[in-house]
Amino acid sequence: MSLAFQGTAWALSSIGLAEVSAALGVHAPEIWALLAVETSGCGYLPDRRPQILYERHIFHRLTGGRFDDGNLSDSSAGGYGPRGGHQYDRLGEAIGKDRKAALQSSSWGLAQIMGENFAEAGFTDVEEMVAAMTRSEDEQLAALASFLTATKLRAALRAHDWTTFARGYNGPNFAIHRYDVRLNAEYRKYSSGVLPDLDVRAVQLYLTYLGFHAGAIDGIAGQHTLSAFEEFQARNGFPPISAIDARAVPQLRSALEAIDRVPDAA
Repeated sequence: MSLAFQGTAWALSSIGLAEVSAALGVHAPEIWALLAVETSGCGYLPDRRPQILYERHIFHRLTGGRFDDGNLSDSSAGGYGPRGGHQYDRLGEAIGKDRKAALQSSSWGLAQIMGENFAEAGFTDVEEMVAAMTRSEDEQLAALASFLTATKLRAALRAHDWTTFARGYNGPNFAIHRYDVRLNAEYRKYSSGVLPDLDVRAVQLYLTYLGFHAGAIDGIAGQHTLSAFEEFQARNGFPPISAIDARAVPQLRSALEAIDRVPDAA
């Protein structure tokens, strides 16, 4: 049975990255630096639900403290628990109290944009934003471009003014988490090193969805990725491809689309 908020979850494409780079007036290292700090550079869980983080203090503010219990709703931040499915457990409980506020109280996707910022991210309401987050990382990244433009943080990103950017993006307590320092370190890494290969990265993500152990979603074709892809090809009767490149991505997308066409069991 499909999970709530489970979508097509397509991987970031070269077109999507190029469009956002042009819209923001930056290069890929600036974008990857932000994504690495926010989500280690991946917008989805292995079950094809967007990465989220539920914020109880936002839910408290949006609901006027009506549901305060020190857990799902509280005036102070915290109580997060582990990332992944646990965040959806918390979100689901909050939805039972106030769906709109719950969706707005969670950060979504590659760049972890808060649901309450749906308008700045280019959407008419939070439901439209969440639907886009489930479909693709391209849409997640496009929302980031809209948000940074609307909030005028684009200039700080262009200038590599990490302190100003961190204060606007992460909040006044950014220094506690060394957010600006981490951004600068990731930017230097991506500026002087190899950027993620988007074809390899898509293969890694799709293999993970299909239950193969492809390793980290980092765009680097290491042994885990190569072995997982070889296993996928052998199991599905595809002729072997000597290297992971653009030819590999359609094979995996087709396998996922075939699964999507199978109706849920009653």
